[in-house]
Amino acid sequence: FAAEDLTILLIGHEGHEEVEGTAGEAPENVILVDGIDGIPDIKVPDENKVAWLSQTTLSVDETLITVAALKKRFPNLIDPPSDDICYATQNRQVAIKDIAPQADLVLIVGSKNSSNSVRLVEVALEYGAKAAYLIDYAAEVKDEWFDSVGIIGVSSGASVPEILVQDLLKDLAVRGYSDVETITATEEHLLFAIPQELRKELKAAQKQ
Repeated sequence: FAAEDLTILLIGHEGHEEVEGTAGEAPENVILVDGIDGIPDIKVPDENKVAWLSQTTLSVDETLITVAALKKRFPNLIDPPSDDICYATQNRQVAIKDIAPQADLVLIVGSKNSSNSVRLVEVALEYGAKAAYLIDYAAEVKDEWFDSVGIIGVSSGASVPEILVQDLLKDLAVRGYSDVETITATEEHLLFAIPQELRKELKAAQKQ
């Protein structure tokens, strides 16, 4: 986008590492959009040459609301080449929306510094979970959370090691919650093409 001299509206949270890294690639072309309140005041050199990108760990709902507001402000807004929202983040949020209405308790394994992990707790509560907590490890689970709890939903942040989730499931099994049902929001079948420059190098290497 920057190479095409487009203004890039970067949807994300100020100070987030990914946002700072992305903006640093082309600082003269990037405008940070942190929420919808400031969108009417955004000034760009050419309103027909504007594109959007997003912090990949943002809430899917939050991103879509912001994009909709941006498209009202900039009718010719250009979308990313592919969905810019992290697939793992999106799939977890969809699954939590399915689980939450029937869950007495939802436990999310993830860091309190992770925006996508924090958002999973918020989504669980918004969609009907009676209680939801964010934990780094199974050892942080508290006995009082299980009073009158029948169904527990478990998920994790996008970058959480699977072993931490398995540790939590083992802890829950010891507490009597050993009947596990896996909820799959969507099957991921994604293929990412090797960049053209690298393909040329590989072909050249194979000929040697």
